[in-house]
Amino acid sequence: MTVPHSERAHAKLSASGSSRWMACTPSAALESDKPDTSSIFAEEGTAAHELSEIFLLHEIGDISKRARSIRLNKFKRTNEHYSQAMEDYVQSYVDVVMERVNEARASTPDALVLIEQRLDFSEWVPEGFGTGDVLILADGQLEVVDLKYGKGVPVDAENNSQMRLYGLGAYDRYSMLYDIDRVRMTIVQPRLDSISSETLSAVDLLAWGENEVKPKAEMAWNGEGEFVPGSHCRFCKVAPVCRARAEENLKMAEYDFADPPTLSHDEIARILEQADELQKWAKDIAEYALEQAEKHGAKFDGWKLVEGRSNRKYTNPEAVAELLLEQEYEPAAIFKPQELKTITALEKELGKKVFAEVLADLIEKPPGKPTLVPVSDKRPELQSRESAEDDFADSL
Repeated sequence: MTVPHSERAHAKLSASGSSRWMACTPSAALESDKPDTSSIFAEEGTAAHELSEIFLLHEIGDISKRARSIRLNKFKRTNEHYSQAMEDYVQSYVDVVMERVNEARASTPDALVLIEQRLDFSEWVPEGFGTGDVLILADGQLEVVDLKYGKGVPVDAENNSQMRLYGLGAYDRYSMLYDIDRVRMTIVQPRLDSISSETLSAVDLLAWGENEVKPKAEMAWNGEGEFVPGSHCRFCKVAPVCRARAEENLKMAEYDFADPPTLSHDEIARILEQADELQKWAKDIAEYALEQAEKHGAKFDGWKLVEGRSNRKYTNPEAVAELLLEQEYEPAAIFKPQELKTITALEKELGKKVFAEVLADLIEKPPGKPTLVPVSDKRPELQSRESAEDDFADSL
């Protein structure tokens, strides 16, 4: 019987946290006694995985059409995160998976397709395990496909430690039964229309596990090594109070922001690189301090917990309208003018496919406001206005 997604155990050195504990090995021990927390985004992701499992089990023939309908109807009734938009996005993910399945079956008619498999990579990571959303085994190749339902930023499969650990776990489990020469790891983000893959030879993947992962995993398990702050701190449970992270961010104080024209372009580049992390750190500190003060009575010198500003609200909007109408006020004096829902709200209401079919000609996406991003960002670089004017002048 499949264990519900929300009830599955989590490894101390998880695949999803591997980019963190591989970069900052002592962080795993430091956060090991901190409770897991959830968010609406994590709950939506769990719901999307459960929905995709229903569709995929039917597509590969493990459950009948009737069983699919029963499970789907129950999911719609009981899961608060279900929407037609979620179903559309999940269906697009399922379509990608089935394309990969059909590709595998074209060369290997009896290709094996497995859904929601526990993958053990403890050969390289102490007590390491995770869950592979989809495994496809064909002659010579194993593919691991992972659904990521978030819509923040695209996640690249290239050099992705989580996907490589899943690949190692899958290889370790099935290489005794199948001749696997290469492992392909694929991430699908349907809400961003993003699909990325990395293919490694089995030899290279095993070498990465032995030479890169194993030594760092042993250090992380034992709480050894140096604290190394960076972008991987984002989901660390102790990020708000980590001293190494604080010291790294406080280095920004070495710059004299009172006189920015004296800064060189190289200095500004360094500040830009650190500013985003500095803002995240400050936000984490503020949220942590509020939680400690509100829930645990913590005191911070120079600060106090007060009631925030609030706005008046109707206790019963329907009763307000009814009472005013009885007093013979005109509806126009009581009600707002009718207005369209936002594009996001309408797309959620109608479903992605219907929304696109009906309203595609009436939707536009104007150019976004120019913004500075790291060179690793995959969006094409814009020309500056001055550069564009120079190019135009040269063409005359």
